[in-house]
Amino acid sequence: MSDNLVSQTVRVISYPGIIAGSFVLFAVFERAGLSLTMSSYLPVVVAAGLITLHEIMLPHRADWKPDRTEVANDTTFLIAVQILVPYLLSLAAALWLAGTAPTDGWAITRIWPSELPVPIQALLMLLGADFLRYWMHRAFHRFLPLWQLHAVHHSPHRLYWLNVGRFHPLEKTIQFLADALPFILLGVTEPVLAVYFVFFAINGFFQHSNCSVRLGPLNYVVSGPELHRWHHSQSTQESDTNFGNNLIIWDLIFGTRFLPAGREVGDLGLQNRGYPLGFLAQLKSPFIISPGAD
Repeated sequence: MSDNLVSQTVRVISYPGIIAGSFVLFAVFERAGLSLTMSSYLPVVVAAGLITLHEIMLPHRADWKPDRTEVANDTTFLIAVQILVPYLLSLAAALWLAGTAPTDGWAITRIWPSELPVPIQALLMLLGADFLRYWMHRAFHRFLPLWQLHAVHHSPHRLYWLNVGRFHPLEKTIQFLADALPFILLGVTEPVLAVYFVFFAINGFFQHSNCSVRLGPLNYVVSGPELHRWHHSQSTQESDTNFGNNLIIWDLIFGTRFLPAGREVGDLGLQNRGYPLGFLAQLKSPFIISPGAD
């Protein structure tokens, strides 16, 4: 098999193969008796390693390779904002629910179809959460106070999987209140949340990755890297598209899907090219620095 054929094959099967393989690992780990936390986190870690290997061996753009400073900052964002903040918010939500929920539960929790198989419930959650995130994402681009926060996520000048975690903690909190908390209140169980997390995390890694991929028809279903790169364009006409968090179907329905044929995205990032990129600086920059047009 020629190198070119191998490369083309990897471009096509990498995304669906890693996603499918991660769910297989999740099922294997769960049946082996591992906790839900370990069963969901271990496949995500394996997927991160494979995506990193893909970026190294078959990058979309050679000039998107990050330097050590970028890796350090994005690692800090990933740990602090994507892991620590959701953990603290989930703990706070659990304590609040424990102290306020009626002994027989809220009536609203009876709405969720908990009798359905876990994969079907996870798919329903994916559709519902993405609907909420779609409109929330559009709001973050439209309203200046929200854009000031969201600009942190749009500040990188190149994409690679680790900067998926580059969000301001306040935006992450708003995201939790708008998409995670409603499903907790609806009574979505931990196994469903775990399945949702596996896809959410790995798709997010791919979205921001520097992997050369060809998703083909999947570009009409998932919000993958070929679509999401345009969302990070420095051009506001291009970046105000592809708002889907995991799926692209809401963009299709509401007319914001954008994937032009025959050309690649140009410069990424904000209009303000002097916008700081360090972790500590970006914690305060939404309150003191204009990112430029959204």
